[in-house]
Amino acid sequence: MAEEIKKKIVIVEDDPFLNRVLLSKLKKFDFDIIQIKDGNKVMDIISKEMPDLILLDLMLPQKSGFEILADLKKDVKLKDIPVLILTNLGQDEEKKRGLSLGALEYLVKTDIKLEEIVEKINNYLKI
Repeated sequence: MAEEIKKKIVIVEDDPFLNRVLLSKLKKFDFDIIQIKDGNKVMDIISKEMPDLILLDLMLPQKSGFEILADLKKDVKLKDIPVLILTNLGQDEEKKRGLSLGALEYLVKTDIKLEEIVEKINNYLKI
């Protein structure tokens, strides 16, 4: 019997508390989770790991999530990886920018429950 391959999710988030909460919740679904806290390391790690989905914060040390998203969508190898933005930035201008750069969803941390985030991830990964 073939072993089922775990879906791989990269979480790009510098908040230690949110990282712990997301990791705890998503591990229950048997995802392979990779956490990145530093904006400068994101592209190298994503290129190496080739995740099934990226959960991206916008306010990061060294490099903004907007810059990372633009870089991802310019890369032929990485451009089709689904990206969900999860951020504290809730202004319409930021939402439009994130979606126009290629994010599938723009989720504001204060407006969404953890269960809803997990549901959206499962929907995009067809679980």
